[in-house]
Amino acid sequence: MTTTLHIWERQEPTLSVRQVLTMERVLAGEPEVVAGASQLDRPVRWVHVAEAPDVGVMLSGGEMVLTTGVLLAGDEGAQAEYVQSLHRAEAAALVLGLGRAFPSPPDVMRRAAERCGLPMVVLHRPFPFAELTEEVQSRLVRRKFAAVSLSESVRTALTGLITAGAPLQRLLDEVAQHSACPVVVTNLAHRVLATAGERSAVDDVLRDWERIARQAGGSEGDGWIRAELGGRGERWGQIMLCGHRGDTATGRLLADRAAEALVLHRMLGGTSAHTWEEQSAQGLLTDLVSGVVPARQLLPRARAAGLPVNRRTFVPLVVRDGETDRLDRVLRMLGLSGLVAELADGATAVLLSLARDQDAPALTAHFAARLRSESGSPGTVVAAADPRTAWDDVPAGLREAQHVADAVADSSAALDLPAVVRLKDVHLRGLIRLLRDDPYVQAFAERELDGLLCGAGEDLLAVLRTYLATGRNKSRTAQLHHVSRPALYRRLEAIQTRLGVDLDDFEQAASVHIALLAHDAQQA
Repeated sequence: MTTTLHIWERQEPTLSVRQVLTMERVLAGEPEVVAGASQLDRPVRWVHVAEAPDVGVMLSGGEMVLTTGVLLAGDEGAQAEYVQSLHRAEAAALVLGLGRAFPSPPDVMRRAAERCGLPMVVLHRPFPFAELTEEVQSRLVRRKFAAVSLSESVRTALTGLITAGAPLQRLLDEVAQHSACPVVVTNLAHRVLATAGERSAVDDVLRDWERIARQAGGSEGDGWIRAELGGRGERWGQIMLCGHRGDTATGRLLADRAAEALVLHRMLGGTSAHTWEEQSAQGLLTDLVSGVVPARQLLPRARAAGLPVNRRTFVPLVVRDGETDRLDRVLRMLGLSGLVAELADGATAVLLSLARDQDAPALTAHFAARLRSESGSPGTVVAAADPRTAWDDVPAGLREAQHVADAVADSSAALDLPAVVRLKDVHLRGLIRLLRDDPYVQAFAERELDGLLCGAGEDLLAVLRTYLATGRNKSRTAQLHHVSRPALYRRLEAIQTRLGVDLDDFEQAASVHIALLAHDAQQA
């Protein structure tokens, strides 16, 4: 298992030139920046005290060089070359202590530093360089130790979660807690697969995700730190810390550790990036169906997940006996945009996003026909709500489609269903399902069917269900139950006796039928 970034090994925690200049001991020397003021955020890897004119050959980059310039006084050529050598060695900054050698900032060195972009600082008061060296070195050592400790702490926490079988979201929550900023996982097309962090901060990031993600893709400024996800020579995504406020090295370390953990989680869990996409869609559609989160707040998540949302027509669908992979494949084959996610009880939600000028009913029917053809099952139920043009109406549409799918779940074989089932197609059955939790309806069902709800009555209840579903067709009922007509007549007589009704009377039969529909809906 490998990840494509190992930043901690090549960049240690550092202080910037600006941070060094704000130290109390440095302020006592009255520092003044005389050149390179725009480069004060350069990292300081070490502090080096040197009076030798050829100090540049002793440096390896990132050093803040402290000098009094005693060997440079009176030689302008040597002064210019001194600055040039520091620039060539990629020194972080030059600090010159004013005194006997240079009572004021030397113009030659100042101009040379400005041309090179090398920060040059002069100290107007005598200053013991040893104190600055000790302070900076100790701070750097403490930072390095803290970074190593943080690295091990994060790795241990994430490994423990993986070992315990924690889901992806739990790992990301841990990373967000350590980084104190939103965390986003995307695929290579910048489609958001998962997020973590304070909800309002995450929503701010997702609100204009496509533009932000592509801008952040080329640099790590402003706390946007990313690590690629991949292994075995394959890249499949990235994790991003969005707006990390700590130092860059620590942010990169956190991103690295998170990337390693996510790759390990994927390998040990047998999951894939595609599965993470399914989980993302499932979370979004589940939140839409439940209505716990207002639809308006879910709009940034939908957009970031790759669903077109501007000036679109949305068609909420719920499919019975439809595998997620097959539904995704049919969407791609037809060139349709949408999200697919499993719901409870074997149902799968599909949210189509169509252009306003597309024929939504025709495309929905085409999708249903192609799905049935692909599945090879004529019993696949595609329930649909009416198209919505407003995003705020999508949750109600998904609930309506789910209600329609539930209403026909137990009776699709008995009903002559169209390719796409809508609310108008479930008639009384749909109404009863909506009212199934009403105490009056429950009491009505118990009262009407009381004689068949215990003992041997269950077998008679099945006969009654078929008899009423076939429109009181005795021949068809006998055929479906594999009994003779006389045997069926005896069972119908027993049913009428137990219930105290006459099934030849339309009103009494209708009452029993409604009670049976309510009973079945409550049991489902």
